[in-house]
Amino acid sequence: MALTRVTIRQYEAFLAIVDLHSIGAAAERLGLTSSAVSQLLAELEAELGFRLFDRTTRRVNLSSAGQDFLASAESVLRHVRAAAQSADDIRNRAAGIVRIGAPLVLASTALPAAIADYARDKPKVVVRICDTVVEQLVERVESADVDLAIGPDRPSGARVRRDAAFASPWVMWCAPSHPLSARRRVQWQQLRDVPIVATGRDHERAVDQMLADLPVEARIVPADVVDNVTTAFGIASRGLAVTLAPAYVAPLARTFGLVMKRIVEPETIREVCLYRSTERALSPPAAGFADVLLPWLKRWDRETQADTRVKRG
Repeated sequence: MALTRVTIRQYEAFLAIVDLHSIGAAAERLGLTSSAVSQLLAELEAELGFRLFDRTTRRVNLSSAGQDFLASAESVLRHVRAAAQSADDIRNRAAGIVRIGAPLVLASTALPAAIADYARDKPKVVVRICDTVVEQLVERVESADVDLAIGPDRPSGARVRRDAAFASPWVMWCAPSHPLSARRRVQWQQLRDVPIVATGRDHERAVDQMLADLPVEARIVPADVVDNVTTAFGIASRGLAVTLAPAYVAPLARTFGLVMKRIVEPETIREVCLYRSTERALSPPAAGFADVLLPWLKRWDRETQADTRVKRG
């Protein structure tokens, strides 16, 4: 039997009568008239094909069939209420799953801290970090692999919106024992004969763009290019080379004991951006996390760089 005409209100009326043993009391709880509750009960019994209650002048008691049906009715209403609560949480950005793409440094430093802070106010929102190389940040947002992405500035086109979170200067990272560590700042020309290990083709291209206006003989060419920034940090920590990266990598670079030096003439700034689709609306949980993440990242950058300046002394 397909109970296509059974309504949630009928279940509510049935269970209220079970609880209170009175149609009048059930009507008062539901904010209805006694005749309206009686009608709901009659409609439910007609659809089910059996009586749910044995009525006396003073009380309404479950029939044998009603007793057998009670657990199923309670289960239906419990699931409906859970669904309503879930919908309310999602609508109010209080629950749901958010997928955010990020490259290694941000995925291992900034994002876990941001998610932990967010979880204190929105414990039902699950934010999943999707490891993503810089070159694929925009593509993964376009293809809906992720809801959001955070990372260095990339051409985004019309299908992806890019919001700047903070700006970070390109700097040099080296071991404390490296000759350049004694300098307060480093000029690009001073890196010409220094072994440099670059991280990924994105960094290599970025350095090329920075120095595009310099004569060919002044260009900086990395001695090696590795895929993972931690590999570059490991090489630099042994004094085998220096590596170039934005200053926001400081929390991870410091774990390798590296020293940061600003590079000037010219000083080049890289922006970290939040990416989202222009063709698909974010879910309420994703939109809520995005709204919080942008100002959170600005604060994180200020605190990280303040800490770095203190350590440079």
